[in-house]
Amino acid sequence: MAKKIRYGMVGGSMQAFIGEVHRKAINFDPRVELVAGCFSTREALNKETGETYCLDPERVYADYREMAEKEAARDDGIDFVSIVTPNSTHYPVAKAFLEAGINVVCEKPLCFTVEQAEDLKATAETKGLLFGVTHGYTGYCMSRVMREMVAEGKIGKIVSVNAEYAQDWLLDELDPDNKAELNMAVWRTDPKMTGASNCVGDIGTHIENYVAFITGLKIKRLLATTNTYGKALDLNANIIVEYDNGANGAYWCSQVAAGHCNGLAMRIYGDKGSLEWAQETPDVVRYTPKNGAPQLIQRNTAAVTEKAGACARIPSGHPEGLYVAFANLYQNYVSALIAKRNGEDASQFIYPTVDEGIEGVKFVHAVVESAANNSKWVEM
Repeated sequence: MAKKIRYGMVGGSMQAFIGEVHRKAINFDPRVELVAGCFSTREALNKETGETYCLDPERVYADYREMAEKEAARDDGIDFVSIVTPNSTHYPVAKAFLEAGINVVCEKPLCFTVEQAEDLKATAETKGLLFGVTHGYTGYCMSRVMREMVAEGKIGKIVSVNAEYAQDWLLDELDPDNKAELNMAVWRTDPKMTGASNCVGDIGTHIENYVAFITGLKIKRLLATTNTYGKALDLNANIIVEYDNGANGAYWCSQVAAGHCNGLAMRIYGDKGSLEWAQETPDVVRYTPKNGAPQLIQRNTAAVTEKAGACARIPSGHPEGLYVAFANLYQNYVSALIAKRNGEDASQFIYPTVDEGIEGVKFVHAVVESAANNSKWVEM
């Protein structure tokens, strides 16, 4: 009889947005169950979350270090931990669980420094553990279809990339008379909690990871400008990148772009065609072959011939969203865990790993360095 994969969560109380996204996404998979957590440093919230998910009170921990130690010592301890805390705690929490011999899935950006990121990778490799990083947008069915289309040469050699991630939820930060504390901005705009960057670290890293996932291109160097508008950290950034194939890309990320909710969008141009995709309409890709008419390819239709189309979960016309994208990442991560446990090949399952997390940290620091030095080119 198959044994359930047990997981725990650090962060993600009932008042937290992203923790609930993770839990709902994991719940798509009947092979997995939540059995432990350290959901908040606030005792009442921690207890409430544990009770909501009917957890054994002894496995609702006040401290993540205690959780790592005690879960590692149990015969029925967790197989992996999902870390959904603010950026400043990613490294120490992930390190504690890795050292305890527990597999890790962590939110992005992975940590504050490249040295920390590489240390996490080394620890995971030494312990023989799987480390996933939740760049959730790569889990969309059509993201994987586009990745396969590029690999099949359907748009030829890539000559240019244009990508953006526009939001407006921090627009009130530009109002000098605004004294209200925005719920999510309280820690997002605090360097002690967020690190060297706000906007680039939060959503710019999604652009970097998404383009790399689809195209396979690596950034060789970049130059950037960032705008803080008198605040401690960036709220807007423009970035020019040079890839390892010699092509260039232009990235823009902003959290003060009025009229935009969650506008991750990408346009890839090759010498044989182009692909365009937007996160707010994730089931549709615009594909234009050279000398051909633009085509709208919709998820789970006959137009999708790539193997990646099999990750669609419901018929076309029934929109899939962020929960499904995250669910696809976790499905692959859990499948890899099971394969590894059974002595089988785990590499066939695609999910963002600690290597992608390291690239994200390098990207953030390169942008910050370039912007601080008159937009000079910085090697990645």
